[in-house]
Amino acid sequence: MSAISAQDVNKLRQMTGAGMMDCKKALTEADGDFEKAIEILRKKGQKVSASRSDRDAKEGSVFIKVSNDNKEAVLIALNCETDFVGKNEEFQSLGKLIAETAFANKPADKEALLTLKAGDLTINDKIVELVGKIGEKIEVSEYVHMKGEAIVPYIHAGSKLGVLVSLKGVNGKDVTEAGKDVGMQIAAMNPVGIDEKSVDTSIIEKELEIAKAQILAEGKPANMVDKIAQGKLQKFFKDNTLLHQIFVKDNSKTVAQYLDSVTKGLTVAEFKRIAIG
Repeated sequence: MSAISAQDVNKLRQMTGAGMMDCKKALTEADGDFEKAIEILRKKGQKVSASRSDRDAKEGSVFIKVSNDNKEAVLIALNCETDFVGKNEEFQSLGKLIAETAFANKPADKEALLTLKAGDLTINDKIVELVGKIGEKIEVSEYVHMKGEAIVPYIHAGSKLGVLVSLKGVNGKDVTEAGKDVGMQIAAMNPVGIDEKSVDTSIIEKELEIAKAQILAEGKPANMVDKIAQGKLQKFFKDNTLLHQIFVKDNSKTVAQYLDSVTKGLTVAEFKRIAIG
């Protein structure tokens, strides 16, 4: 067996970022072969990842990449176990790399994203590699790809909440400020849809069921239940759908009215809100 020198251990540490003892053990096991040692370290990362697969990963950061013409964007959430790791430079660099790789390749979903190559390794292998070095569960929990007439990003709460807003009816105007205002609205109010037409039927059914139960409990006549429940549903839409909500920066307007005041016909085509934790 080859003698493993301190210089070799340090070289492997510089190459991989792994701990000194881990590097020494890997080189010893690999009989001084650096490629084999790196593979051993990566396998250790896979074992760490598997052993921590049941751990909660409720910290991390969101990462956004937007095209120069603001017509396309990706938003990803990279999760970890502790806020300390979430602020780690290598973790942040990995998040940016994943966002850039997603933007360049436009995978169909999160699973496809993990198989993409970033250099010599796939995104999944990159994650496993960092798990091996850091010893925490790390995972891509969300991935969104969006295209539109004008997409504006908004990041809030120390990069723990990210929003993409796609606006339409731009009419050649710079709508960046309006998009950020709406992004802030979405971050703060967490609407369930753009308007009543975009709300999932399961949510509507649940709200009607709750409303009817409340009305009956209040002793209202049975023949009035459906009418009163519809009134409560309209109130729900007003409070919980984006365009009908009161604009947080100007309580005299709804979000729809605010956008229309920026440029006639301006509205929201799509939005996505992702929060860590």
